[in-house]
Amino acid sequence: MGEFDLLDLIRRRLPEAGPRVRLGSGDDAAITVAGGATATSVDALVDGVHFRREWSTPAQIGSKALAVALSDLAAMGAEPGEAYVVLGIPGDLDQSACLELLDGMTRVAAETGTALAGGDVTRAPALTLAVTVVGHAQSADALVRRSGARPGDVLAVTGDLGGAAAGLLLLESSQDAPVRRAQDGRGAGTSLVARQLEPRPRLGAGRALAEAGATAMIDLSDGLGGDAGHIAKASRARLLIDASALPVAAGVAEIAAAAGRDPLELAASGGEDYELLVAIPPERFGRAAATMEGGGVALTRIGDVVAGEGVEIRRPGGGILEPRGFDQLG
Repeated sequence: MGEFDLLDLIRRRLPEAGPRVRLGSGDDAAITVAGGATATSVDALVDGVHFRREWSTPAQIGSKALAVALSDLAAMGAEPGEAYVVLGIPGDLDQSACLELLDGMTRVAAETGTALAGGDVTRAPALTLAVTVVGHAQSADALVRRSGARPGDVLAVTGDLGGAAAGLLLLESSQDAPVRRAQDGRGAGTSLVARQLEPRPRLGAGRALAEAGATAMIDLSDGLGGDAGHIAKASRARLLIDASALPVAAGVAEIAAAAGRDPLELAASGGEDYELLVAIPPERFGRAAATMEGGGVALTRIGDVVAGEGVEIRRPGGGILEPRGFDQLG
């Protein structure tokens, strides 16, 4: 497999670029033209750290890489624009697998309206994908930051929690061949495993929450406890979370029990759900929840923002759940 032949095949498979892209993949740099403000984020996924090739098809790996990068744009309330991908290829990954990986990525790009505008390929000791995404908004003030939560705001989350962590437990505990995927490469054996292998960014929800008046927002990549801490620190506020109010995904309790884990702990610290944690003034919560419901996404109130610092997750009937999350270097 030659570098230039692979790049040529990749370019042929890329969908047509969006209206902001004047020059896409194939030159020394892409050229885009856009008004307003842009939000840019970089994400990296490495085999053995963020995914395992024995569990995932190449298409699932490609789709996850783009989806988790776009989740950062969802947390800002941005409209997705362009993506740039660096693919590090190990010696045992052939051309067919590389193109299948691209197919998974282009599927997510088509679903989200994202233009794959460029990138690079290189040899690497392990399969690695570094994805840069660029989102757009009419103005910088239209984008939601982590630092805007104020005492009196309510806390809410989209969707449900714990599904991806439970899916990981299923994959790790399998006594058979650990690969759990459908014949067509689009899904896994259960919805919980699918949450782990093929997450989807809450882009529409993020834009709707921004328009509804969200004061702070973050995507739940490293776990509710850890990510809530980022909002608390940036906003110089204290976040009080009621663990009994957490929308735990169906099936998580059973998987947690089988693994000897606490389902609330799994939902609060497991990570990789890529839901949105949002702070919003109480008078705007009802409108936001109705908008979410109209789009098929639940918005659940789970706590409040108060004066102080840090995060407190209160258990049902008393007690505190340690606000933990995944640490990339821990």
